[in-house]
Amino acid sequence: MFMEHIASRTRNTHTSEKELSSMSININLELTDHCNLKCTMCSQSMRDEAHGVPHRFMKWETWRESLNNLRDFPDEIQLCPHWLGEPTLHPDFDRFISYAFGINHNNQIFRGFRLHTNAVLFSEERSRLLLELAQLPFIKDDTFNFIHFSLDAFSKDTYHIIKGKDTREMAYRNILRFLALRSKLGYLRPFVSMGFVVQPNNAHEAQEFLNFWEQNLSDHSVDFDWQHKECDSIYFRRLNTDNQEKSDLLFMNTLSKLGFEQTKLMRGTESF
Repeated sequence: MFMEHIASRTRNTHTSEKELSSMSININLELTDHCNLKCTMCSQSMRDEAHGVPHRFMKWETWRESLNNLRDFPDEIQLCPHWLGEPTLHPDFDRFISYAFGINHNNQIFRGFRLHTNAVLFSEERSRLLLELAQLPFIKDDTFNFIHFSLDAFSKDTYHIIKGKDTREMAYRNILRFLALRSKLGYLRPFVSMGFVVQPNNAHEAQEFLNFWEQNLSDHSVDFDWQHKECDSIYFRRLNTDNQEKSDLLFMNTLSKLGFEQTKLMRGTESF
């Protein structure tokens, strides 16, 4: 079945039932399982059909009905229009997202929203739209809290190896333009997360990646799980693989070379 709705509530062994009852529910309403890249660590590059069924785009009626069914849900909803596909590929992406925010008066549909994208289809017009949606007066200031940009490389050659296409310059240019526009408009949100999944073919570029984004982000954190601070983030993530011990060792060694303490790199509760 095409994955249009995935709801999850994460917990660890120390989470009480009371704490669990007050946790947000994460809902992924996947706009499409099509993708314009073939990242080596993603199922998009491992099989022709990401979910094992033909690729599809979500229908407008499904999106509208799904959102309206969340109205006044008793738990806080964290909404994301992504799972294995690239959401901005949907031909009506702007319309879908505008509708979601337009009906979210007083956050009665969703409390938080995050976007995951590879930034290839991220025009100035789309950047401006997303920035304006984040500032709507009838939602909480931190509703649209961050955009996660999946980059995973610094150089053009490594980007091609990891992502499968030569769109590095386009992605970087689009992100830098978004940051410049956010600054020009004087907006704080949405924050950005610069993603780098550490793996054998890109570990040697971790330092360059870190240096570049530290130069282009003002107030930011460096994270090894989803950021918890109210600022932009450079996010290094370990690769999930069949040989997890080897992957974890590469991750630890790579980040140690960048000067981060081992204790800060311990595996936490990560989410996609």
